[in-house]
Amino acid sequence: MSTRWIRGLVIASIVLNVFLAGALVSGAVWLRNARAGPGYSLESASGRLPDQDRKAFRRTLRQVRMDSRQIILDGQQARQEAAQLLQQPVVDATALSAALERARKADVTVRTRLEQAIVGFAANTSPENRSVLAQALLRHVERRAAAAPKKSP
Repeated sequence: MSTRWIRGLVIASIVLNVFLAGALVSGAVWLRNARAGPGYSLESASGRLPDQDRKAFRRTLRQVRMDSRQIILDGQQARQEAAQLLQQPVVDATALSAALERARKADVTVRTRLEQAIVGFAANTSPENRSVLAQALLRHVERRAAAAPKKSP
C-alpha cells in the first residue's frame, strides 16, 4: 500500500470518528434534556414531590385510570369509528358528529375524574406540595401563552 492511500484511510477514519463522537454527545445531551424537562402537567409535577407523596399521587392517578378503563376504551373506539367514517367515499355527517361527540364525552369524563382525584390529593397534602402543583399549572399556562399564535395586522 502506498503512503497516500494509508493517509486517505486515516483521514477518513478520523472524520468518521469525529462524526460518531458528535452524534454520541448530542444524543446524550438530548436524552438528558428530555428527562430533565420542567414538565407542564400536574402529573409531571409529581416528580418534584417528596418520595412518599409522589408515590401516593401517582397511585391515585393510576387508580382513576384503572377505574376509567372502559371509558377510555369507549373513547378510543369512537375515534376509530370516526376515522373509518372519514375514509368512506360519502361522509355521513350525523354519524361522524355522533362518534366525535362520544369521544369528546369520554375524554371529558376521564379528565374530570383525574382532576377530582388531584383535588382530593391537594386537599389532604402539605402547602409545600400544593405549591409544587401550582407551579406546574403556571408553567402550563405560560407555555400555552407563549405558543399562542400572534395576530397579524
